[in-house]
Amino acid sequence: MRQVPDSPARLQAITFADHQTRDIELGDERYIATSLHLSFAGSDQVSLTVMKSYDEATAFLRSLNRWIVVVGIAAMFAGSILVFFVSTTFTRPLSALVHGVRALEEGDFDYPLQGRGSDEVSVLTDAFSRMRLRLRDTQRQLIESERLATIGRMASTISHDLRHPLTAILAYAEFLAEREITEEQRKDFYQEIRIAVNRMTDEISSLLGFSKQREKLKRAFVRVDEIIQHAIEMVKVLPEHQSVEIDFQHDEDCSGWLDPAKVERVMLNLLFNACEAVPADAGLIAVKCGKTERGIEITVCDNGSGIPEAIRETIFQPFVSHGKEKGIGLGLTVVQKIVQDHGGEILIERTGPEGTLFRLLLPTKVAESVCEAPTKEA
Repeated sequence: MRQVPDSPARLQAITFADHQTRDIELGDERYIATSLHLSFAGSDQVSLTVMKSYDEATAFLRSLNRWIVVVGIAAMFAGSILVFFVSTTFTRPLSALVHGVRALEEGDFDYPLQGRGSDEVSVLTDAFSRMRLRLRDTQRQLIESERLATIGRMASTISHDLRHPLTAILAYAEFLAEREITEEQRKDFYQEIRIAVNRMTDEISSLLGFSKQREKLKRAFVRVDEIIQHAIEMVKVLPEHQSVEIDFQHDEDCSGWLDPAKVERVMLNLLFNACEAVPADAGLIAVKCGKTERGIEITVCDNGSGIPEAIRETIFQPFVSHGKEKGIGLGLTVVQKIVQDHGGEILIERTGPEGTLFRLLLPTKVAESVCEAPTKEA
């Protein structure tokens, strides 16, 4: 290997001293000067000074600030234009669409909505407007169908409510056609027919005023036990209910100021429902009537299969029925309305496979005839 000889020139050590920065003014211009002291080995100290124009830098910074302000103002202006464009294109149509949805929720189908342009919001607005028109047409058709259905239900209701009195009239008319009856029996049958006709008239009047909050009562001081007994006889005269055993117990004092026709209708509806619920070959209905401190208390208990779970909460609402071929679900609704018109209450005390127990309370205005409450039996 070849050896390189040392260079004859010698590197001298350089020493850097502290540097200094200061302002220098030359003529009309200012400078920033930085001085650096250098020391060479074997020589005198040398100073290196670097100057930069201060005014030129200041002018550049001022120009840069002006450009920053101009760009900022331009950006704000452009941002405002962008916000206005977004608001016009998206925000306002969306807000109008939201107001239209809220108006539709309140049932207003005519709230003004109009899609502008071909963007997604306009397409959505047009689709919503078309949907709203279809909903309005569907609602009108449903209302019309409901009106026709209501007419049909009212016709069925009249037929249902008048079926029993007409059957009773037919039965008593057949009794009158028999020759082996006394004049007293003939008068009784005529009276029963007259009562059935009056009941039909009352029921038609009740149906016409069914939507009223409270129907005017024709109160009289009556014996409720006699009304119940007469209702039982009217039920038993029907051939389909003659096999049902109806046991009736009552207190000696079971009277009060009530509407006799309405109370009789209550008992007939409850008895007819009970007869349809009990077994055809082993039907048993127990009816009790007594007077308590709150008024006349009546219980109707049957040994049927009970009220189905699906309709227990809505049993007193109109047109709620289950398993009845002829009934349409107005019997208990009428019962509840008559009881409430008297200021009383009706409740289902129990229901199940062992049977159903209805309890009625009818307040009476005869305060001086209040007696001790009888013992309640389940």
